Amino acid sequence: MTVHFIGAGPGAADLITVRGQALIRRAPVVLYAGSLVPKAVIAEAREDARVVDTAPLTLEAIVAEMRHAHERGLDVARVHSGDPSLYGAIGEQMRRLDALAIPYDVTPGVPSFAAAAAVLKRELTLPEVAQTVILTRTSTRSSPMPENEALARLAETRATLAIHLSVANLAGVIRELTPVLGADCPAAVVYRASWPDEVVIRGTLGDIRERVKAAGITRTALIVVGRALGKGAFAESALYSPAHGHTFRRD
Repeated sequence: MTVHFIGAGPGAADLITVRGQALIRRAPVVLYAGSLVPKAVIAEAREDARVVDTAPLTLEAIVAEMRHAHERGLDVARVHSGDPSLYGAIGEQMRRLDALAIPYDVTPGVPSFAAAAAVLKRELTLPEVAQTVILTRTSTRSSPMPENEALARLAETRATLAIHLSVANLAGVIRELTPVLGADCPAAVVYRASWPDEVVIRGTLGDIRERVKAAGITRTALIVVGRALGKGAFAESALYSPAHGHTFRRD
C-alpha cells in the first residue's frame, strides 16, 4: 500500500490535478482536511471508501488511520488544500511514516498564491519591477518565524510578497511593510480563491486594512503585496520581442 499525499488545489473541485483526482477515485481510504478542502473535491471517492474528515483529529490520530490502513494493505489518499509543500504540515506526517516504514508519495496541487494571482489577473513577476515571489507568513498563534525571515527584511528585496495565514495579523503586516515599501504600495487580499464565496479586495498598504475590516474577513485569505500588482507601465519581456533570438525563434 501507499499513502498518497495529494494537493487538492485552492478549492474549486476542477482545479485538482488529473493524477490527484484519479488517486482519490481509487483509494479505499480517504483522509481530507475538511476545514480547507471542500467535499466536492472528494465527492468521487469510492462508495465503499472510508472517508474521514481529519480537521478535528490530532496528528497521532491521523497517523493511526494510516497505520491501520497499512496493516490491511489499503492505499490512503491523504488530501490537503493547495499544494502540500506549502504550510501543509506533511513534514511531521512523513517523518512518522518513515519511522513506521509505511511508503508514501506526494502529488502536487495548485497553490493558493497561484489561484490568487489568477483571480487578480496579475503576473507576479514583471520585467524590471519584480522577478521574485516570496512565499511567507507571520507569527500569530502558530510556530514563530525564523529571525532572519522578518517581514520587513524580506520586503527590502522589493519582491512580490504572498503572505499566508496572516490576514488576522493584517495590522502587523502593514506596520512592518509600510516603512519599507510605502503606503502607496499596491496590496490585495483574496479570500477563498476559487470557492463560490470568493472575495477579492484591492488597495494599498495605506487603505487595505480598512477595506478588509469592512468586508469582515478574518481568516482563510492570502495577502499579496508588491508593485507588480499596480497598473503602471512596465518593460515588456524580451521573450516575444522580434529583436530577441532564442532556440525556437532564430534571427
